[in-house]
Amino acid sequence: MNRILLMVLRNLGKLPGLYAKLCHHAKHADQYPEQERYDNIRHIAQLVVAKGNVELKVTGMENVPEKDGFIFYPNHQGMFDIVALLDSCPRPFGVVFKIELQNIPVLKQFIACTKSFAMDRADVRQSLTVIQNVAKEVQSGRNYVIFPEGTRSKKGNEMVEFHGGSFRAALKAKCPIVPVAFLDSFKVLDQKGSAPVVVQMHCLKPIPYEEYGQLKSVEVAELVKSRIAAVIEENLK
Repeated sequence: MNRILLMVLRNLGKLPGLYAKLCHHAKHADQYPEQERYDNIRHIAQLVVAKGNVELKVTGMENVPEKDGFIFYPNHQGMFDIVALLDSCPRPFGVVFKIELQNIPVLKQFIACTKSFAMDRADVRQSLTVIQNVAKEVQSGRNYVIFPEGTRSKKGNEMVEFHGGSFRAALKAKCPIVPVAFLDSFKVLDQKGSAPVVVQMHCLKPIPYEEYGQLKSVEVAELVKSRIAAVIEENLK
């Protein structure tokens, strides 16, 4: 059975009400506290994980900065990555999505509820505007997720290039960078079937601005990628 279908069928009694609440929050986002909107989304993610034959092993959540105003930079293996972060992180965050996803049901509402941004990678001016907006939001105390590979790797646990431009938001905001390493996340929603699968998510120690602020964006990209790569290599042994 398709895993998405399995997740929906096993939560059939709960998901319709939660989705209706999500849509309401999306239409009236300014009327509800961010934490309330996020908690509803997180509850959906937790139900999906619990009923999807997925064992999510998480380490390092104690590394998430106590003060808001940081950016997660994970390797990107598939659609499940965001679900895993939602399941694990009690702190609200927004996401930088590729613009092709902005009108997909659920994602559309998620974007509205979390003040996420859709980036058109083919439009340099629009991309720069998104980076500037994210930096401003982070400086104001909000948290974000940016996938520096730009798209899922499609190479399993092997990463592709980390784009330096992805780190301009952190450099502008002068905020902590929190690397996140995913292993086997691609097996959940990017492969056929619904057999049990184990996914690892490792939240690494944050990199303060003082450590990377003097580097070029491409050098920051290599720094973060190397730290994630080390964790992936260690846990694949």
